[in-house]
Amino acid sequence: MKVKVLDSRINKTLFLVVLIISVGTLGYILLSGYTFIDAFYQTVITITTVGFGEVQPFTPAEKIFTIFLILTSISIFGYAVSSFSEYLVSGKLFEHFKQRKVEKQIANLKGHTIVCGYGRNGKQAILKLKNYNKDFVVVEKSKEMSELIDSEGLLNINGDATLDETLLSAGIDKAAFLITALPSDANNLFVVLTANQLNKNCKIISRASNETSYSKLKFAGASNVIMPDKLGGDHMASLVTTPDVIEFVDRLTIEGETTANLEEIYVNDLPEKYIDRTILDLDLRKQTGCTVIGYRGPDKNYIINPESDCKLIKGSYLIVLGRPNQIMKLRELF
Repeated sequence: MKVKVLDSRINKTLFLVVLIISVGTLGYILLSGYTFIDAFYQTVITITTVGFGEVQPFTPAEKIFTIFLILTSISIFGYAVSSFSEYLVSGKLFEHFKQRKVEKQIANLKGHTIVCGYGRNGKQAILKLKNYNKDFVVVEKSKEMSELIDSEGLLNINGDATLDETLLSAGIDKAAFLITALPSDANNLFVVLTANQLNKNCKIISRASNETSYSKLKFAGASNVIMPDKLGGDHMASLVTTPDVIEFVDRLTIEGETTANLEEIYVNDLPEKYIDRTILDLDLRKQTGCTVIGYRGPDKNYIINPESDCKLIKGSYLIVLGRPNQIMKLRELF
């Protein structure tokens, strides 16, 4: 989370040091008629007590001001030493610099994914994103879990995902996707509402435990709502009713860069010569060995096993099936 100016002792110390230098410089300019350089020089040698002589002999008023400046600066530098020692011993100083580093990394991200919650579902989502080399930021409330995430080298924010400032720290304004996998449906609902308010263009995917939460999450702005328990039960029942079909589907993987059997192609990314042509003109089977098994038009309607004369309209997607080596060849070509 972003550190406000006076929220930490380090920032308070820096503020006080700048303040005493400014007061000293301004005081000498007004009392002694010094130039800015002379006033700044006199202030620095005074608050550091180095013992150099005055720029010019002091009047009684200037001496009183100098005494005030020395006593005040001693107090401030004592506070500074105390603050620095506390930060150094407690590890807060390193945590502060780590947080600044994380903030800079997140500031450079665009179109990334925010994953809220590092539980069972969150970990699975992160594994998939890692396999596809996607940029992501993990938001986790538990300090212990955040330290574990740090040890794994994952970019993360330690904070409450239901709060605006936490999501802003994670770069919600520039994120393309948000996955909220918190254990509580109520908290997931808060995250969806907050994220939808901060970035209308962000696609939000939420976990839900209860069926009653499904419609609420959709109404709040979730693009997709996943119920892991329901999916698990359906899968187990399908292994009874259509075991061979399910085992075959289980062998199809979208794991990552080197093991995928399924891939999607955004038609807009194809060479211009294929736009408004047909799937037959694309001739993926001959070029890569892959087969087009699905088509999603700009209207978001899906066609399973589309005809060869189906037009490649801008804004549509192709779902392609192939062996890992064929998928790799497909990625090289397109």
